[in-house]
Amino acid sequence: MKTIQDCLNERILVIDGAMGTMIQRHKLTEADYRGERFKDWHSDVKGNNDLLNITQPSIISGIHKQYLDAGADIVETNTFSSTAIAMADYEMQSLAYELNVAAVKCARAAIDAYYAEHPGTETSNRKFIAGAIGPLNKTLSLSPDVNNPGFRAVTFDEVVEAYYEQVRGLVDGGTDLLLIETIFDTLNAKAAIFAIKKYFREHTDKTSLPIMISGTITDASGRTLSGQTLEAFYTSVMHAKPISVGLNCALGAKEMRPHIEELSQIASCYVSAYPNAGLPNAMGEYDEHPEDTGHYLEEWAKEGWVNIVGGCCGTTPDHIQHIAEAVKGMTPRKLPVLETSIA
Repeated sequence: MKTIQDCLNERILVIDGAMGTMIQRHKLTEADYRGERFKDWHSDVKGNNDLLNITQPSIISGIHKQYLDAGADIVETNTFSSTAIAMADYEMQSLAYELNVAAVKCARAAIDAYYAEHPGTETSNRKFIAGAIGPLNKTLSLSPDVNNPGFRAVTFDEVVEAYYEQVRGLVDGGTDLLLIETIFDTLNAKAAIFAIKKYFREHTDKTSLPIMISGTITDASGRTLSGQTLEAFYTSVMHAKPISVGLNCALGAKEMRPHIEELSQIASCYVSAYPNAGLPNAMGEYDEHPEDTGHYLEEWAKEGWVNIVGGCCGTTPDHIQHIAEAVKGMTPRKLPVLETSIA
């Protein structure tokens, strides 16, 4: 069976699109989110999309399947907020591990269904699950109190502990990759990296999984929310030896273009890019047409900048289908030959 490395050497891979955008299409009610198990929960849970891994697994698997049918090679688990820290908003900290295990099962069910409909695909066109590790709703680099710049709402050790539990759930669930994504604070990402390394160091019976890292440039300044330039961000995370580093979220493809070009010139690993469907309009909605998104990413592929492409906020299976068709048969970005010193 081919590894992710084998596939990346052969072609440009396609990662899926937005999960939240697709969930919104179902117009779920509070009762839908609660399901039978949480029907008497003491606080509102509507909007807790990760909870649907438990209460509405068929919906989540169905969304994964739509992206696979559209041409995705990698599907991300619905675990963007599946940490004890993020789940505290719903007083569901105790569910963190279970949510991650359930999410991988949802993705696996979709892949199994896809393989059943396309015999032989498992070996000729393998699909992968990326365990999505989000940035948290608390930051280690910035104070939430403008009057007290030294204050932090959370400690590094607490973030590591939360991510460690998430990693444990994703690995036990059977994920193929670990994806630290939408990074706006590199210190949070470093805690996630530390948690991953710590987990595999302490579980020698487990095979270490490839790590994907994806940051977020928030505006035309070319910096993350916590102030790092793209090159500084890249330098800060490369000690993790990720299989890929890239950008997602915040920007549409048009705005992300110069940053992907820069990253492709400095990255010694594979490069990923999954932008939003343009920038939100006055109503906060994304309305970039799928063919436009596909066109932008096709250009990046022609320039030799990318190895993994897909979509983030506002993108749908239609966007992924156009992206997959646009990059099909194109030569992936070649890894640079690094100079080595001679002793």
